[in-house]
Amino acid sequence: MSHHIFEMLRGMLVHYGYWAVAAMLLLEGAGLPLPGETILLLASFLAYSHDELRLPWVIVVGIVAATAGGELGFALGRHGGRPLIERYRHTFSIGAETMAQGDRLFERYGAATVFLARFIFGMRVLASLLAGALHMPWRKFTLFNFLGAAVWVSAICGAGYLFGGHWGRLAHDLKRLDLLVAIAVAIAALFLWWRRRKERDRA
Repeated sequence: MSHHIFEMLRGMLVHYGYWAVAAMLLLEGAGLPLPGETILLLASFLAYSHDELRLPWVIVVGIVAATAGGELGFALGRHGGRPLIERYRHTFSIGAETMAQGDRLFERYGAATVFLARFIFGMRVLASLLAGALHMPWRKFTLFNFLGAAVWVSAICGAGYLFGGHWGRLAHDLKRLDLLVAIAVAIAALFLWWRRRKERDRA
Protein backbone atom coordinates (compact mmCIF):
# COMPACT_ATOMS: atom_id res chain seq x y z
CA MET A 1 0.00 0.00 0.00
CA SER A 2 1.30 3.46 -0.85
CA HIS A 3 2.03 5.96 1.90
CA HIS A 4 -0.64 8.28 0.48
CA ILE A 5 -3.43 5.70 0.77
CA PHE A 6 -2.24 4.73 4.24
CA GLU A 7 -2.42 8.32 5.44
CA MET A 8 -5.81 8.86 3.76
CA LEU A 9 -7.32 5.84 5.53
CA ARG A 10 -5.70 6.84 8.81
CA GLY A 11 -7.16 10.33 8.46
CA MET A 12 -10.62 8.86 7.88
CA LEU A 13 -10.32 6.80 11.05
CA VAL A 14 -9.03 9.73 13.10
CA HIS A 15 -11.84 12.03 11.95
CA TYR A 16 -14.76 9.60 11.64
CA GLY A 17 -13.74 6.74 13.92
CA TYR A 18 -16.08 3.76 13.91
CA TRP A 19 -18.23 5.36 11.19
CA ALA A 20 -15.31 4.99 8.76
CA VAL A 21 -15.01 1.29 9.62
CA ALA A 22 -18.76 0.80 9.25
CA ALA A 23 -19.04 2.61 5.92
CA MET A 24 -16.05 0.86 4.35
CA LEU A 25 -17.15 -2.65 5.34
CA LEU A 26 -20.79 -2.02 4.49
CA LEU A 27 -19.94 -0.89 0.96
CA GLU A 28 -17.38 -3.64 0.43
CA GLY A 29 -19.89 -6.28 1.57
CA ALA A 30 -22.46 -4.82 -0.82
CA GLY A 31 -20.10 -5.33 -3.76
CA LEU A 32 -17.83 -2.28 -4.07
CA PRO A 33 -14.12 -3.17 -4.35
CA LEU A 34 -12.92 -1.22 -1.31
CA PRO A 35 -10.03 -2.07 1.07
CA GLY A 36 -12.14 -3.41 3.95
CA GLU A 37 -9.35 -5.65 5.16
CA THR A 38 -6.94 -2.72 5.26
CA ILE A 39 -9.30 -0.46 7.20
CA LEU A 40 -9.78 -3.20 9.81
CA LEU A 41 -6.04 -3.68 10.13
CA LEU A 42 -5.43 0.03 10.49
CA ALA A 43 -8.28 0.48 12.99
CA SER A 44 -6.96 -2.32 15.19
CA PHE A 45 -3.45 -0.91 14.80
CA LEU A 46 -4.67 2.48 16.06
CA ALA A 47 -6.49 0.77 18.91
CA TYR A 48 -3.16 -0.78 19.90
CA SER A 49 -0.90 2.21 19.51
CA HIS A 50 -2.89 5.40 20.06
CA ASP A 51 -6.08 4.53 21.98
CA GLU A 52 -8.06 6.43 19.34
CA LEU A 53 -10.31 3.41 18.96
CA ARG A 54 -11.18 0.45 21.19
CA LEU A 55 -10.60 -3.01 19.80
CA PRO A 56 -13.85 -4.62 21.08
CA TRP A 57 -15.90 -1.87 19.43
CA VAL A 58 -13.93 -2.13 16.19
CA ILE A 59 -14.78 -5.84 16.10
CA VAL A 60 -18.46 -5.30 16.91
CA VAL A 61 -18.87 -2.50 14.38
CA GLY A 62 -16.93 -4.49 11.78
CA ILE A 63 -19.07 -7.62 12.18
CA VAL A 64 -22.35 -5.69 12.06
CA ALA A 65 -21.29 -3.63 9.01
CA ALA A 66 -19.83 -6.59 7.09
CA THR A 67 -22.95 -8.65 7.77
CA ALA A 68 -25.27 -5.82 6.76
CA GLY A 69 -23.23 -5.20 3.61
CA GLY A 70 -23.52 -8.85 2.68
CA GLU A 71 -27.29 -8.73 3.13
CA LEU A 72 -27.48 -5.65 0.91
CA GLY A 73 -25.36 -7.31 -1.76
CA PHE A 74 -27.55 -10.42 -1.59
CA ALA A 75 -30.71 -8.33 -2.09
CA LEU A 76 -29.15 -6.50 -5.04
CA GLY A 77 -28.06 -9.75 -6.63
CA ARG A 78 -31.46 -11.38 -6.16
CA HIS A 79 -33.43 -8.47 -7.62
CA GLY A 80 -30.92 -7.56 -10.32
CA GLY A 81 -30.06 -11.11 -11.34
CA ARG A 82 -27.58 -11.89 -14.08
CA PRO A 83 -28.00 -8.56 -15.91
CA LEU A 84 -26.79 -6.75 -12.80
CA ILE A 85 -23.86 -9.15 -12.45
CA GLU A 86 -22.84 -8.50 -16.06
CA ARG A 87 -23.05 -4.73 -15.63
CA TYR A 88 -21.05 -5.03 -12.42
CA ARG A 89 -18.40 -7.12 -14.19
CA HIS A 90 -17.96 -4.60 -16.99
CA THR A 91 -17.99 -1.58 -14.68
CA PHE A 92 -15.15 -2.89 -12.53
CA SER A 93 -13.32 -4.72 -15.36
CA ILE A 94 -13.75 -8.15 -13.80
CA GLY A 95 -12.93 -11.01 -16.14
CA ALA A 96 -15.55 -13.55 -17.19
CA GLU A 97 -13.35 -16.32 -15.79
CA THR A 98 -13.53 -14.77 -12.31
CA MET A 99 -17.32 -14.86 -12.45
CA ALA A 100 -17.23 -18.42 -13.78
CA GLN A 101 -14.96 -19.40 -10.91
CA GLY A 102 -17.47 -17.95 -8.47
CA ASP A 103 -20.27 -19.92 -10.11
CA ARG A 104 -18.26 -23.12 -9.83
CA LEU A 105 -17.52 -22.51 -6.16
CA PHE A 106 -21.20 -21.99 -5.39
CA GLU A 107 -22.17 -25.04 -7.40
CA ARG A 108 -19.67 -27.22 -5.55
CA TYR A 109 -19.74 -25.86 -1.99
CA GLY A 110 -23.13 -24.18 -1.84
CA ALA A 111 -23.73 -21.82 1.07
CA ALA A 112 -20.29 -22.54 2.57
CA THR A 113 -18.83 -20.47 -0.29
CA VAL A 114 -20.22 -17.33 1.39
CA PHE A 115 -18.10 -18.15 4.46
CA LEU A 116 -14.96 -19.06 2.52
CA ALA A 117 -15.21 -16.02 0.24
CA ARG A 118 -14.49 -13.68 3.16
CA PHE A 119 -10.92 -14.91 3.15
CA ILE A 120 -10.33 -14.84 -0.61
CA PHE A 121 -9.22 -11.59 -2.21
CA GLY A 122 -11.57 -10.68 -5.05
CA MET A 123 -14.30 -13.11 -4.06
CA ARG A 124 -15.14 -11.12 -0.93
CA VAL A 125 -16.92 -8.43 -2.94
CA LEU A 126 -18.58 -10.89 -5.35
CA ALA A 127 -19.96 -13.57 -3.06
CA SER A 128 -23.10 -11.80 -1.85
CA LEU A 129 -24.10 -10.60 -5.32
CA LEU A 130 -23.59 -14.07 -6.78
CA ALA A 131 -25.47 -15.74 -3.93
CA GLY A 132 -28.45 -13.48 -4.57
CA ALA A 133 -28.32 -13.95 -8.35
CA LEU A 134 -28.16 -17.74 -7.89
CA HIS A 135 -31.22 -17.58 -5.58
CA MET A 136 -29.55 -19.19 -2.60
CA PRO A 137 -32.03 -19.74 0.27
CA TRP A 138 -31.95 -16.57 2.35
CA ARG A 139 -31.67 -18.28 5.73
CA LYS A 140 -28.63 -20.27 4.67
CA PHE A 141 -27.01 -17.17 3.23
CA THR A 142 -27.67 -15.17 6.40
CA LEU A 143 -26.13 -17.86 8.61
CA PHE A 144 -22.92 -18.21 6.59
CA ASN A 145 -22.76 -14.48 5.93
CA PHE A 146 -22.77 -13.75 9.66
CA LEU A 147 -20.36 -16.56 10.53
CA GLY A 148 -17.95 -15.49 7.80
CA ALA A 149 -18.10 -11.85 8.88
CA ALA A 150 -17.60 -12.73 12.55
CA VAL A 151 -14.58 -14.99 11.99
CA TRP A 152 -12.98 -12.77 9.34
CA VAL A 153 -13.35 -9.49 11.25
CA SER A 154 -12.20 -11.05 14.54
CA ALA A 155 -9.16 -12.67 12.90
CA ILE A 156 -8.08 -9.53 11.04
CA CYS A 157 -8.58 -7.26 14.04
CA GLY A 158 -6.85 -9.70 16.37
CA ALA A 159 -3.87 -9.88 14.04
CA GLY A 160 -3.74 -6.10 13.64
CA TYR A 161 -3.83 -5.55 17.39
CA LEU A 162 -1.36 -8.32 18.21
CA PHE A 163 1.17 -7.13 15.64
CA GLY A 164 0.33 -3.44 15.91
CA GLY A 165 3.96 -2.40 15.80
CA HIS A 166 4.63 -4.14 12.50
CA TRP A 167 2.02 -2.68 10.15
CA GLY A 168 3.92 -2.93 6.87
CA ARG A 169 4.95 -6.55 7.31
CA LEU A 170 1.49 -7.58 8.49
CA ALA A 171 -0.25 -6.10 5.43
CA HIS A 172 2.20 -7.93 3.17
CA ASP A 173 1.75 -11.24 5.00
CA LEU A 174 -2.04 -11.02 4.80
CA LYS A 175 -1.85 -10.75 1.01
CA ARG A 176 0.14 -13.96 1.06
CA LEU A 177 -2.48 -15.48 3.36
CA ASP A 178 -5.19 -14.67 0.81
CA LEU A 179 -3.19 -16.61 -1.76
CA LEU A 180 -2.71 -19.57 0.59
CA VAL A 181 -6.44 -19.73 1.33
CA ALA A 182 -7.24 -19.62 -2.37
CA ILE A 183 -4.79 -22.50 -2.97
CA ALA A 184 -6.37 -24.49 -0.12
CA VAL A 185 -9.84 -23.99 -1.62
CA ALA A 186 -8.57 -25.12 -5.04
CA ILE A 187 -7.03 -28.26 -3.51
CA ALA A 188 -10.27 -29.05 -1.68
CA ALA A 189 -12.23 -28.59 -4.93
CA LEU A 190 -9.90 -30.96 -6.78
CA PHE A 191 -10.21 -33.54 -4.01
CA LEU A 192 -14.02 -33.43 -4.08
CA TRP A 193 -14.01 -33.70 -7.88
CA TRP A 194 -11.70 -36.72 -7.71
CA ARG A 195 -13.83 -38.40 -5.02
CA ARG A 196 -17.08 -37.88 -6.93
CA ARG A 197 -15.52 -39.19 -10.12
CA LYS A 198 -14.30 -42.24 -8.28
CA GLU A 199 -17.78 -42.85 -6.85
CA ARG A 200 -19.30 -42.55 -10.33
CA ASP A 201 -16.77 -45.05 -11.71
CA ARG A 202 -17.69 -47.50 -8.98
CA ALA A 203 -21.40 -47.04 -9.71
